[in-house]
This record gives sequence, structure tokens and C-alpha cells, in this order.
Amino acid sequence: MKFWFEGDISYLLPGIGILAGELGFQLDEDGMPVLVEISGEGIEVGCEDGRAYIRYGRTHQFFRGLGLLVQHVRKGAAFHIRERQQFDLVGPMFDLSRNAVLTTDSFKAMLNKMALMGLNTVMLYMEDTYEIEGEPYFGYMRGRYSQQELREIDDYAAQFGIEAFPSIQTLAHLEEFLKWEPVSHYRDTKGALLVGEKRTLKLVERMVESASAPFRSRKIHIGMDEAEELGRGKYLDRNGYSSRFDIMTSHLEKVLDIARGRGLEPMMWSDMFLKLASASGGEYYDAETSIPEEMRRRIPKDVDMVYWDYVHTEAEDYERLIAKHRSLGSKLAFAGAVWIFNTFGVNYGLSLKASDTALQVCKKEGIGEVYATMWGDDGNEGNPFAALLGLQLYAEHAYSPERPEWEYLAERVKFCTGIEADSYLLMKDLDETPGAEPDNRVQSNPSKFLLYQDVLLGLFDHQIDGLELSAHYEALERSLSERSAADPAAARMLEVPEKLCAVLKRKSLLGIELKRAYDAGDKAALAQAAERELPEIAQAVRELRSAHRTAWHRMFKPFGWEVLDIRYGGLVNRLDSAALRLLDYTEGRIARIEELEQERLPYSSANRFNHRGAGWCSYYYRMASPNVFFHVLNPF
Repeated sequence: MKFWFEGDISYLLPGIGILAGELGFQLDEDGMPVLVEISGEGIEVGCEDGRAYIRYGRTHQFFRGLGLLVQHVRKGAAFHIRERQQFDLVGPMFDLSRNAVLTTDSFKAMLNKMALMGLNTVMLYMEDTYEIEGEPYFGYMRGRYSQQELREIDDYAAQFGIEAFPSIQTLAHLEEFLKWEPVSHYRDTKGALLVGEKRTLKLVERMVESASAPFRSRKIHIGMDEAEELGRGKYLDRNGYSSRFDIMTSHLEKVLDIARGRGLEPMMWSDMFLKLASASGGEYYDAETSIPEEMRRRIPKDVDMVYWDYVHTEAEDYERLIAKHRSLGSKLAFAGAVWIFNTFGVNYGLSLKASDTALQVCKKEGIGEVYATMWGDDGNEGNPFAALLGLQLYAEHAYSPERPEWEYLAERVKFCTGIEADSYLLMKDLDETPGAEPDNRVQSNPSKFLLYQDVLLGLFDHQIDGLELSAHYEALERSLSERSAADPAAARMLEVPEKLCAVLKRKSLLGIELKRAYDAGDKAALAQAAERELPEIAQAVRELRSAHRTAWHRMFKPFGWEVLDIRYGGLVNRLDSAALRLLDYTEGRIARIEELEQERLPYSSANRFNHRGAGWCSYYYRMASPNVFFHVLNPF
């Protein structure tokens, strides 16, 4: 396929060159003539009688238009497309703070896909993963970005008209920096800064300066979320009791002064204000919350509020909560999610439904900025590239006043990413298992807790007893293999899930089977498990680890992989110890196996017995053991 662009495209040529390689076309004077014009605010793309045109209002719209042109020219028929952008800014937020820091090459690969979709912003969530001169412990051994790397990402994004900007923390969520003893003078509690101190304010100044300097954008997200610990540590000891609202607004005003002085346009998460206004003092989505006049008056109006909501699926919930946010008096943005949190998969059942509803409401309510967060909680076993179907949904909503039809969405994601929609959807079945609620709407994550739970302790066994999980994962392993063969572009994405299913089809119910055999005195079954089943599972875990390690180093900086290495190593060692315990018992060296004599209790109230799914756990160390991994009163 060959094109020759007519018009002033000099500033578009770098991006065109990159996407030409992605899409397989060439720039050639003998190619199809394409008239390129700046015209209005929308996108117009068409082709008829061997001539084509792209009209656009903003740079990123040209690249979406370019993709639409190539997509439809391939079909061979004449076409004319007109689109009008529904949001001023739409794009993802990448979590670069939970060990998985995208390499610059991976980031560029993601930006290529975003450009074809027509997304025009990207938020880089960096708690301590950017460098600050004079603070060597900030992001130490955590894969922090250098100023040069951030400029490189910004320059690359700018070629496509994509506005990159930093999202940092200026109050809480700073555990990974504040854990170091040499910087303990900045710490109020485990994760919150000691506000009201001159040196803390100097640190915040350098945070804002260092994070914003590499970017063209004047936007900056200053965090301020989930600061429940604020003022309850050293601050309380030094200053006595003050309300969290007073402490927070005082600190916020200082942070805003820093931002104003640099000509920045700050935004922050809204949750603490709604939590402080709720009757319980801690409920973000409380239906009864009313914003007091005193709070409304004291909240600065030159900071945008970002309403985050990842779980609601009914329009009425979003409408009600947007109304509550409006009463804060600040400009409002919205952040939804593509659920890759705390899982090896993607909870597309919930993500697509919640996002679809939220984006329709945002259009109706005139919300100008929408973001798709992709958090990486608890070490980030997930794959952000597996979330591209979710980003495509955001993109198609952004260019249509109506809800995009599934067939159109599937066609677009295949074109923009090279991968079939059905291949992405298989990622949901890692957690959408027997026992999960429809569409996994209460976020079960068995793909993670069934891998890491100990086969002798069986912490989750009670609530999965009776579920056909082995059959589920065996069937899913087969489906993933078949899909990789049918959709070769998806093979890399599906390799780790397939290897995980090879483990879980054997391991998911083994703890229950061991307990039953032990209670029945079936030593032959226990010996068989020790001599054959447990070694086979351990080998499957090694193969999973190998595939996961390859995928990690392809996408991310090396820092953080050691955490998953330790998890896999611990898992294999516990399987080895379990086999030894079983053989000691069956061969008469010990009289009983105390672990298998313990009653199995529900892990938590989130279980299938009360219609809250197959189970959820946020932390590896709680999946692996009920015993002490670490206990911190005084960390030093």
C-alpha cells in the first residue's frame, strides 16, 4: 500500500514514518494521493475514485484519521467518515510505581497503539520512580526514570499530539521512599509525609520541579488520595490533635503555591474530601454524603478534582456521585479503570461494563477529561498490553456520541493492535471462574491466590470447595493454546496465562484433595501426591516462571522482577516441603500432619456463600501464609 500526502505535513512526518512501519504502507509519489487539511475540530476521512483526504483539527486527530484511512482503504470500497471528539483529553494512566516500570521502548510501543486509537493524553503515575537531585534514596533500586528518559517519552508522545504528564504523590502513598532510615525525618506515618515542616516542604518543591521539568505539558497530578494516616504519627506527637481536613487543606495550599509559581495546572484525587464529609469519616461512595458549606468554601478552586470509580455499572450511581463532586466547586475529571490490579489476567467483565456506563454518563454530564487507570497493586503480575481492548473502548467512546457497537469495537482493536478482541477476552477467564459473580463484578482473583496459596495450609480451600476449578483451568489452557495458534499476534500475550493454567489445573483443588485423603487415612493417595503430583506442579511452576521472566524483561525494567522470583521460588520450595511432609507421614517417620488436621475456614466474607465471588485477596503475603512475614512497630 502506497500513499502520497498533499499539504503541509512536515511536522507530521516523524509520526507518519513510525506508523507506516506499524501499518505496512509506504510514502511514494506514485501512491494514492491523500489531501491533508486542518479543518475545524473533528475528523473527516474518505476515499473515492482513487483519491483520499484527511481533515483534522488537532494533531492527534490526524493520526487517528490516518489509521481510519488505512483500515478502510484495505476494504477496497469508497467511504466517507466524520467524527467529532467528545472529550478534550482521553487516555490511560500507567502505574509505574508497583515494580513494573515500562522501558522507554515499551512505552513507545504503547504510544504507537494509542496514536492509532486517537487517544491524546497519558498520565505517568510515579510515586518515587523519577529522580530528584539531592535525594539518592528517592526511587533507589526501583527503576526510577531519569530526566532524560522522561524527556524521551514526552518527545515521542508529542510526535503524535499526545500530551504526557506526571502523576505524583505529595502527601501519602510514599511508603517505598519513606521506608529508608536516612530519610526518616520526612515521615509522619509509614506512607505519609510529615507536613508542616520546612524541610518536607522543600522536598515537595523538588518533587514538583523534578517531575514536571521533562514534560511540555503544564498539567501535573499531585495525588493526595487515601491519606487516612495523615497527622496520626509524628505530627500528632509534635503538634497535638488537628483535624485531617485542616491539616490537608493547609498542606494542599502550600503545594498549590509551588505549582502556581511554576505555571502548572494541578489536579488531585477527590476521595479524601468526600471521605471526610461522610458520616463514617471514611466512605468514598457514601450515598448520604453531603458536602458541608465550610468544606466547600475552604477547598481551593484552582485544583481540578479527579473522581475515580472502578466498580459501578449503573448510570444512576455515576450521576449521583458526579453531582456530589460538583458541589466541591472545582473543575471535574473522571478516572475509570481497566482492571489489571492484583491478577495475572484482566477483569474485562467488570471493566468493559463499568467503563461503558461511566463514559456515557461523562459525555452526558459534560466531563472534559477521562482517564483509564491501570494499577499494578502488590507487585504487578499483570500485563498492561493485555488492557488494550479496554483502551480501545475509551477511544471509540471518545469519537462517538453513542455507545460503540461491539462489532465495531472488535474491528478497531484488531486494526489498532493486531490482536483479535476474542483473544483479549480470554484474559478475563483467569478469574471469571466457577464461583465468581456474573462478569466478575465483585473482583474475584483466583488466578493469583490459587497460585500462591500453600497446599498444606489451604487458606482458600473452604470457599472453593465444590467448584470445578481444575476442569475450568484445563479447558482455558486448551482455549489459550488454540487462540495463540489462530491469532499469532496474541501468542506473546497469552503465553504466561497458558502456563499459569497448566499449574492451576493441577494445583487449584489439590489442597482439598490432600485434606480429604488425610482425613480418610488414604496414605496411598498421599504418597502418590508426594511422588508424582507435587513434583509435576513444581515443574509447571518453573515453566511459568520462565515464561513470565521473559515477558517481564521484554516490557519492564529489571527492578521488581526479584519480587516475583522470590514468590516463585517460595512456591516451589513449599511444594517440595509439602511432598517431604507427606512422605514422612506415609512412611511412618511422623505420626501426623498437623497442617492437614486444622479446620478449613472461609478466608474472608468475600466468598461465594454470600454472593461476593470466589474470593479476593490484595496481598501475596496473606495468600501464602497466615503467619508473620514482617511485623513493624519501630522499623529502625
